[in-house]
This record gives sequence, C-alpha cells and structure tokens, in this order.
Amino acid sequence: MQDVNIKEIVIVGGGTAGWMAASALSILLKNPQIRIRLIESEQIGTVGVGEATIPHIRYFNQLLGLNEPDFLKKTNATFKIGIEFVNWGQIGESYFHSFSPYGVNMDGIHFHHYWLRHAMTEGALPPDEYNLHCLASKRSLFTHPKPELRGSPLGTIEYAFQFDAGLYAKYMRGVAESRGVQRTEGKVVDVAKRSEDGFIESVTLESGETIKGDLFIDCSGFRGLLIEQALETGYDDWSHYLPCNRAVAQGCELDGPPIPYTRATAHKAGWQWRIPLQNRLGNGHVYCGDYISDDEAYEQLKSGLDGAPMGDPKFLRFTTGVRKKTWNKNVIALGLSAGFLEPLESTSIHLIQTAVARLMTNFPDKHFNQSDIDYYNRKTLLEFEQVRDFLILHYCATQRTDSPFWNYVRTMELPDSLQERIDIYMENGRLYRENNELFSENSWFAVFEGQNLRPKRYHPVIDNMSDEMLDRRMNDVRKTMYKCLEAYEDHQTYLHKLCSTA
Repeated sequence: MQDVNIKEIVIVGGGTAGWMAASALSILLKNPQIRIRLIESEQIGTVGVGEATIPHIRYFNQLLGLNEPDFLKKTNATFKIGIEFVNWGQIGESYFHSFSPYGVNMDGIHFHHYWLRHAMTEGALPPDEYNLHCLASKRSLFTHPKPELRGSPLGTIEYAFQFDAGLYAKYMRGVAESRGVQRTEGKVVDVAKRSEDGFIESVTLESGETIKGDLFIDCSGFRGLLIEQALETGYDDWSHYLPCNRAVAQGCELDGPPIPYTRATAHKAGWQWRIPLQNRLGNGHVYCGDYISDDEAYEQLKSGLDGAPMGDPKFLRFTTGVRKKTWNKNVIALGLSAGFLEPLESTSIHLIQTAVARLMTNFPDKHFNQSDIDYYNRKTLLEFEQVRDFLILHYCATQRTDSPFWNYVRTMELPDSLQERIDIYMENGRLYRENNELFSENSWFAVFEGQNLRPKRYHPVIDNMSDEMLDRRMNDVRKTMYKCLEAYEDHQTYLHKLCSTA
C-alpha cells in the first residue's frame, strides 16, 4: 500500500510565527518519520514589535512544557492583567479592559445586568469596583490564580505576558531545535510548483539548494512568499473598517517599576501602545497615513515616551485584512502572511496559536482533502471576523469629534455582524458569545461601558429582586473583591521573586 502520510514539513520564515509553529508541531506530531525544517534568513529579519499577549498563551506554554520563571527571565517578560484605554471615548477619559470577570453571575444572568440596574441608583459605584484586576491595576499588583480556592474569584483569574518579541522567537527556536526541528539559513529565491495541480513542490535558496516538501507553512510575513507570490491566493482588504495602515515603534528606558498591563492611548489619527518589560518600555504609534505624515506620527510618539529613547525608530506599513484562503493547496499561511489585525487587543500571537491547533485537528495526508481545507478556511475567516468586529467597536464607539480620523471611524458603515451586536446591547444590555469566540461578554461590556455606550434597559428578570436585596448583593460582591485583593502582591516584587528561582 502506498504511504500517503506527510513526511516533509517545510516552514518558510522564522520569527514568532515560524518558531511557534515549529515548536508546537514538533511536540504534537511526535513522529520520528516526520521531518520539520525551517528556513529563515538573517538578512530579511522579522517585524518583531508585538510584545503583548492575551491569557490563551499560557495554555500554549503549558503544551510546550515551559518553565514559567525561566520563560519570564529569558524573554524579559512582565505579567499582564489587562489593557488601559486612554482618550478613546472622549479626550481625558480612561477605562480598563480586564482579564478577570466583573462580579459573579447570579441566577444564570450576567453580572453586568445587575450593575446596569444598580447604576441607576444614587451613589452607585463604577463597574471597576467589582473587578479584581481593575482594582489590582490601580495599585500595580499581581498574583497567580489559586485553583484550590473553589468558588473564590481568586480561583479563576486570568493573566498573560508582555515580553520582547525577538527574545520570544529565540526562546521558541531553542524549544523547537531541542525537539529535532532543523533550521536552514537562507533566502528563498525560487518556488517550484507541480504542473499537474499547482501544488508547491520545492523552494530554492540563494545558495542553490533545493528543498522539497509535502506540506509548506508560510511564515514569511506581509510578503506572503508562498501563499500570495507563488499561489496568488488574494487578500480581503478591511482598511475601510480599520483604516490605520502604518506604525512606528521605538523602545525607551523604564521610568519606574513595570506595571502589569498594557496602555493604549488614542491620538488624533491613531493610537500609541505602551508595553512595560523588565528592562525597557515598548512603544509604538499605530496610525492612518491618510490623516497624518510619518514625520508627524513619529513626533507624536516621541512626545509620549516616558523615558529616554532607545535605538532607531522602526517604520512599518500594512493593510488590515485576511488572506482569501489561509490554506491553499499544500500551503498554510500563519502570522502576518495569513492576515493582519492591528495590535489593539494583542491578538496576533493568539491567532497563530489557534491556527496551529486548527491545523492539528485537520492535519492532512498527501491527498489534501478539500473538505478539510474548506472547513479550516471557514473557521479561520470567522475567527478573524470576530476579532475584527471587536477592534472596530473601539473606534466606532467614540464620541470624539476633534479630527477627521475620528469623524470617519465614528460614522463609518459597520459590518452587519457588529451592527447587530450594538443594536441588541443598546436596547436591553444583552451580550452573547458566539461559537466560543475569543472575546467574552465581560470584554464587550468593558468597551461598551468604558466608551459611554449605556443601554436603555437591562434583563427584565432582575426586576424580581428588591432594591434592598440588590444593594446587599452588590455590596457583598464588592467586599469579596477587596478581600481577594489582599492576596495580591506588588508586581515588580512578585516578578523579581519568581525570576530569581529560574
């Protein structure tokens, strides 16, 4: 019987996407007959500016069997419990998108409905008072979840990391190579396709070496060397929804102890990120070139730095959107070659993770069953669209009228899927999580409420509760949050203690 199993996997491109794929596949496939080879060129380099993550990365690290203190130390990482948004609703306002939930759900109804009714009473406190990470962020505190405390908010809190993307790729490379992944230095100069079906047969390097493969993974960044240049797959441009198309990044010196969260500050034609690492601050200005020049954007970035600049600024250009097929023939695109959604909610690394998991669920043999490929592409597109809609909400839910950029995003036509969510929420406060999508009801509520979109009503069942009972429950929830906060420690002290054990 002919052997139709995949034996040769070729990953074109390193960086975060390439080495994450290599390290995960080397563990998940666990087959000595499968060779994984990664081609990268030191001449080309990587984008390497995305340094913040969301909690799902912890499960990826657990899959790889990583030691967290060692990981923290070698990537200059800090902990992340959420994102602070400044000047998004209106100039001078800020709110916190926390990784921990608001309060506790009661009688099968989400807590935010109780808060919406409670907010109508005199002296009602803001929702942050009922959220552990919101409270911790104001004090720069952190702690790990304590699963042994069943029923306690401390048992289910979530967290992520902020790290140096270059060091992270290097760390992933070490993991992958220790498990047998072969790295080849070289620049791809030619791609050969099979005449009978157009599948990629091999790539040729500048050195003249030809590398054949059964399955190719394109991690070549925005260029899309295989998925686009060779296979001409096409790209769905979403810049009419997310018009920012450029970024300039520059590190700076720390101005004090690193805080356990990312900050996104809105400017007149985009926004600026601030990501604290152990040894520096990562900064960048994401903006739309139609409304501001590169020079002006860089001056805006520099004026917002909290410490002395480090190194030269790095300018990037991009088009938000997604490849028409992220899996085409025997090529799967990961990372920037698959699509790009600006780093407003730190989703880039997560989208790599889920793509690798989806690939493993639908891992092919040499027949490359088209139904599997179609399913993979549908699920990938849905995930990109769901993240896209959440990002768009940050822009369209603004009251800013101070610049042409904000006037455009405030009034632009929205995807039907997002408009429906907004209409439902604004009528009765209802939020839903569809197909186990990335962002939960808590995340949507954080942005809606943080940017001043208050619904007309709340869930009607809550009116069965008396005012006295509601006040008592809200007070009990708040007391519980403050009691749990006593288990937190100073973030820098906690981090230093962990890294010293590595």
